[in-house]
Amino acid sequence: MTDREKLRNVSFVAHDGAGKSVLIEALLFDVKAVKGFRKYNGGEPIADMEEEEKKRNFTLYTQVYNFKYGDYEFNVLDTPGYSNFVFDAKNALLVSEGAVILVSAISGVKDQTIRFWEYLDEYELPRLIFINKLDMEKSDYLRAADDVEKNFGIKPALLQIPMGKEGEFHGLIDLLENKAYFYETDGSGKFKVKDIPDEYQDQVEEFRNSLIETIVEQDDEMLERYLDGEEIPSDELKKKLRYGVLSRKIIPAVMGSAAKNIGVIQLVEAIRDYLPSPVERSPIPAKDPDGNEVEIHPSKTAFLSGIIFKTTIDQFAGKVNYVKIFSGTLAQDSVIYIPNKHYKDKVTQINKILGKKFIQVTEAGAGDIVAIPKLKEGSTGDSISSDKNPVIFDLIHPPEPVLAYAVRPKGKHDEEKMINALNRLVEEDPSLRLEREPQTKELLLKGLGQVQIEAAIEKLKRKYGVEVELLAPKVPYRETIKKKARAQGKYKKQTGGHGQYGDCWIEIEPLERGKGFEFVDKIVGGVIPRQFIPSVEKGIREAMQKGPLAGYPVVDVKVTLYDGSHHPVDSSDLAFQIAGSLAFKKAVVEAQPVLLEPIMKMEIVVPEEYMGTITGDLNARRGKIVGVVPKAGAQVITAYVPLAEVLTYAPDLRSMTQGRGYFSMEFSHYEEVPSHLAKKIIDQAKAESEENK
Repeated sequence: MTDREKLRNVSFVAHDGAGKSVLIEALLFDVKAVKGFRKYNGGEPIADMEEEEKKRNFTLYTQVYNFKYGDYEFNVLDTPGYSNFVFDAKNALLVSEGAVILVSAISGVKDQTIRFWEYLDEYELPRLIFINKLDMEKSDYLRAADDVEKNFGIKPALLQIPMGKEGEFHGLIDLLENKAYFYETDGSGKFKVKDIPDEYQDQVEEFRNSLIETIVEQDDEMLERYLDGEEIPSDELKKKLRYGVLSRKIIPAVMGSAAKNIGVIQLVEAIRDYLPSPVERSPIPAKDPDGNEVEIHPSKTAFLSGIIFKTTIDQFAGKVNYVKIFSGTLAQDSVIYIPNKHYKDKVTQINKILGKKFIQVTEAGAGDIVAIPKLKEGSTGDSISSDKNPVIFDLIHPPEPVLAYAVRPKGKHDEEKMINALNRLVEEDPSLRLEREPQTKELLLKGLGQVQIEAAIEKLKRKYGVEVELLAPKVPYRETIKKKARAQGKYKKQTGGHGQYGDCWIEIEPLERGKGFEFVDKIVGGVIPRQFIPSVEKGIREAMQKGPLAGYPVVDVKVTLYDGSHHPVDSSDLAFQIAGSLAFKKAVVEAQPVLLEPIMKMEIVVPEEYMGTITGDLNARRGKIVGVVPKAGAQVITAYVPLAEVLTYAPDLRSMTQGRGYFSMEFSHYEEVPSHLAKKIIDQAKAESEENK
């Protein structure tokens, strides 16, 4: 195994379209991990190889690429830049010690870049910036750097400046080493190191002085030497720069062109020189089985611990779990323990990962990222450890879904096959959810957006041969009452032999919203025997399943049983169930029944220029805006909106904000439907009921 100090786990993050996957392919070519890349030498694409990714031409699923460069080992994680797949990206950041943020020299910082920056702050990850697309028309590295400073409040420390602009871009000047790299422009990645041309000397002096000042400010003694006119050696500057990066006080920036393979190997060396190894990360919080907090330190000699951060399921290879080992050593044919499932399993194979290619190894240690096939119970979010020292990491939490579709198979007899296949997709991506709506009986597939749902359905057909239809889900309305009412329920039936007799009087009244159902027994004198009172309640509960308006469940009702009568021979459980049901159905009609609809709490993040559009749209959707708070160049709108109005909000918001807005949504409460809308809903429900008879 590589020494832990010489291991780098780094996530590449960017908004979609920044050129991240092309950059990674060029990088893998330069370090000789692959023979070619798509822009040069006829190389086959290695990134974005799933059919759903090829169709859309951007990354949907995190992929890992392991390679060696000199004495160092790297795991580069290519993360999705599209907002629908942020769960996969965040899991990659959790198992990384550092990150590379791509910023386009054309478009600068985008909204998704801002979200990634927030995640990096949340996980306290050191980072560096790669300014890409310097070969493109209208590219400007200084504008991109200024955009970073404007959005994040920190000026990036430029380690390089370019030679040539746009189509004439042909090389880079290293400001610390005072070297010029003259590149071939054929995508080969070949370059020659020469002296800095005279026409760049003034520019180099300006930017080099600025860089050195940023570095020496980290150390009073070094700052004093610099102010005294001493020339600080480059190795000292690089050491102090690394300290600034690890403490997140300095964000270095390198640059180049992924498409022309310029500056890519310098990026690899910047990762090597300035981003941390696993042993330099903070202790990882965990808990023992008793709930006591423990800290895990990344040491090969400690007991085994780690986390499954990604799961894939292949119809041929079976299930494969991607594991980050936090401590200890994992050996082939050893037994691991999954403490949150109380399950032991044997590890028959350990693999380093190069995209779709696995390289088998006999062991892996703290800091390694490996693929383990055929674990029976392990899935994304599960911890692994030794059974002698079990620990649980509570790190991975799927976000709440914001979009749902009802799914049904196109084939009449494919429902079981569809459900099994969908459950596999959910195991691969826990940000998808499969739920049966108890009221409507619909099977709902929920996710973070339209593209995620569509990609899942495409994968369902490609991998499992199941075709489904997506339908807008039915809104789970409820019914309730607005005033008190009393009614008698009497069931009397005489046949040969014993008859049936049950008689009860009830009073119903509204409860506070969300209180559900309350049953009060006020029977005195034994007019209804004690053994039949639960039967009355059971009959009422059954009657509540279909309200009088549109057949939706009745909620937030208090029912008081206060009188009745019985027959010493003919009374029975069934008779009093029927009597309770009859009494409730009569009373609820007299108690001014109304329709309720689910209200969702939404947090919508949009750029300032779309505020008017979004607030106007929310008002049109009957939303109630309760707060607006500024956040990193955007505005966060908090609103309560009826579910019926936001069933398709994800694609609508994307359209209204040109893809720059995003939102979260959760159920809040039920409210009464306005009368003019309630009539339409009731009429439609009755029409559907007639059709289904």
